[in-house]
Amino acid sequence: MRRMLQAGNALATGEALPRFSAAAALSRRAAVAGALACAGAALLGAAGCVDQRPRRAGSASGGDALRLVATSPATAQIFDKLELSLVGVPSTSRGLPERYANVKQVGTAMAPDLEILSNLRPDFVISPNSLMSDLQPKYAAASLPCIFIDLKSVDGLFDSVSYLGRKFDREAQASQLVAEHKAYMAEYRAQAGFSAQNAPSVLVLMGVPGSYVVATPRSYVGSLVALAGGRNVYEDAEQDFINVNTEDMLARDPDIILRTAHALPQQVMAMFAEEFETNDIWKHFRAVQDGRVHDLDSAKFGMSAEFNYPQALEDLQPLLAGDAGVWAAGDTKKEGA
Repeated sequence: MRRMLQAGNALATGEALPRFSAAAALSRRAAVAGALACAGAALLGAAGCVDQRPRRAGSASGGDALRLVATSPATAQIFDKLELSLVGVPSTSRGLPERYANVKQVGTAMAPDLEILSNLRPDFVISPNSLMSDLQPKYAAASLPCIFIDLKSVDGLFDSVSYLGRKFDREAQASQLVAEHKAYMAEYRAQAGFSAQNAPSVLVLMGVPGSYVVATPRSYVGSLVALAGGRNVYEDAEQDFINVNTEDMLARDPDIILRTAHALPQQVMAMFAEEFETNDIWKHFRAVQDGRVHDLDSAKFGMSAEFNYPQALEDLQPLLAGDAGVWAAGDTKKEGA
């Protein structure tokens, strides 16, 4: 567990991870699955947000009067879209909205600095609910009022936008964002023209340097695949990320394999390339034999839903559509079923 926490912190800050022995591969993948699915069983409200009471009873409710901290890049993006000021932002190499260029950094999304947070005297600390099981007890111990928002899907993103708009007096901005999202999705579905009957089966792998896990429809990248018309071969899973042996993956016979990275994408994609080249079992996957293994841009297919989801869906559509409309026509395997 200590090694996983250290690895998580290194991933968030962009530090290189130590190499692990091959004998530890299965336990390492199990640890990764546990870390990525840390809040999968949390019982959340209708909007997917958990709101803890602020410690200062006299705090105002208007967004402009509150001291707010966003602990992840995706969360900061929402506050930028809602035109809200922040007194604290995450430390990240990805870049943040311009309005937060001179705002105090509070540490990484996975390991915010509690001392810095406390010194900022925030009315609310806002974090993604994927980190809730780890961060909530730490915030409670430091008497930090907090809100955890659902960023595990595009629907969760816009439910969170609506919730934060109501809470921080930005309903007009939130309503406009939701309306634009609904208009885009209506147009996208009309143009895509896919059907559930001919949906390709998809295996989604999420990697970190040295290991990988399976992403289910309960994860953000898994939800994108579903929106784009794919059927996840692990649609029956209850968690967002799971540890699965390759024999079970092979038995599910995916039409397509998609690979993405939680962090350090160059290292992760090199790891995937080596894994698929040297591990003989991958040669038996029909998706590998058919050349239907695709690497995704981790900036669009990461852990949290972001406003670049339209670009992600546009990337997925040709990958799931197949060559010359093969899925729309039905491939050999499906016709013989």
